[in-house]
Amino acid sequence: MKTNTTSLSSQAPHQNGGFQNSLGFVLACVGSAVGMGNIWLFPYRLGQYGGAAFLIPYFFFIALFGLVGLSAEFAIGRRARTGTLGSYEYCWNRIGQGKIGYLLGWIPLLGSLGIAIGYSVILGWVLRALGASLTGSLFAVEPGSFFANISSAFGNIPCHLLIIVLACTLLITGATKGIEKVNKILMPAFFGLFVILAVRVFFLEGSGDGYRFLFIPKWEYLLQADTWVMAMGQAFFSLSITGSGMIVYGSYLGKEEDIPKASVYTAVFDTLAAMLAGLAIMPAVFAFGIEPASGPPLMFITLPQVFAKMPLGNLFAVFFFISVAFAGITSLINMFEAVCESWQTRFGMPHSAMAAACGIIAFGIGVFIEDGNKVGAWMDFITILVVPFGALLGAFSIYYILGWNEIGQELSTGRRQPLGMWFCTLGKYIYVPLAIFVFILGILYGGIG
Repeated sequence: MKTNTTSLSSQAPHQNGGFQNSLGFVLACVGSAVGMGNIWLFPYRLGQYGGAAFLIPYFFFIALFGLVGLSAEFAIGRRARTGTLGSYEYCWNRIGQGKIGYLLGWIPLLGSLGIAIGYSVILGWVLRALGASLTGSLFAVEPGSFFANISSAFGNIPCHLLIIVLACTLLITGATKGIEKVNKILMPAFFGLFVILAVRVFFLEGSGDGYRFLFIPKWEYLLQADTWVMAMGQAFFSLSITGSGMIVYGSYLGKEEDIPKASVYTAVFDTLAAMLAGLAIMPAVFAFGIEPASGPPLMFITLPQVFAKMPLGNLFAVFFFISVAFAGITSLINMFEAVCESWQTRFGMPHSAMAAACGIIAFGIGVFIEDGNKVGAWMDFITILVVPFGALLGAFSIYYILGWNEIGQELSTGRRQPLGMWFCTLGKYIYVPLAIFVFILGILYGGIG
């Protein structure tokens, strides 16, 4: 099981190829990071915890986690020239315990697969809602009834299956090339559609209440611990720091690319996506006097009521669910790819076969948790226990086991100026302890991201 770290770090580019340029890499990472949390949780949490005041701790944690968290995952992937299992093995080989690292790597890897299983169910709901928006049937029934129907046991099998087939087909047609092409199309389209929605919502009568909900600062919230806890959790999970998915994208990155710079760009665009979601959703909700919500009820119950009352509501409902589908499918591709690459490398199987295997497993398990309560419990388990623990393992393995001498060298590769010890200090003594807090507080709060 033990691998020579020197030979690994000097390997040729990954067998699956690599991203053609930094733009393709950043868009792929943004596609992974931008997901449901940006759309159905951030706007509500922003208003709930102090409006603009919430942005102060949120921006702080986004900057910190983006710089030292994302960068570390990108760097270990590029250093080891492989994804999750190989990267953990590489780190722990530093102390002659590569087998332990390999075994630990299965935790974040299964976290990625677990999220993909639940995510594909939810994306099936999105696809069903998109189809209902196109036909107008979304508004023909009471929104609560529509959601109850699509989120019932075995209630959405065709759309659920179609989502998985689509994601796996995009991976089977080419790992890095497919990922890069998809994100170069879908991410700009996502931002463009949400800009259109945000502009339209601005002109709705009564939308001002939504902007006040989002942006009038309630400074007293900064004195409440919950504000800082929720800002930390939102930032951590929004950036898709899982100890797995971003590692595989790093393994496809060329040595000429500046990793900290790319990480900052990813964090900036992820934050813009969250802000756009808030501008497109909350003012519209308040314009029609509907109580704001978070999670699936916001997308599948609250917003259909908004679109039903809005001029050209069918059209804007289509825009909205297309945007959500774009954000979701790019995230799902990353989750699947993290698993595909590790299995491909570890077991010597074709990438296409591993992509198909991921799809079969995801559907085989997911079809039995299509019920809203079951998928909710599944996602709670994965996102509260498995994913944060996997991210913590990744942070500890990189900054403490592998150590600064090696990861610092990789982080400085492609930069004009090497990184100083300040980066190591942030990583070891601030980021890793905060990752511990994210894990513990997530359990205590029943989820913070």
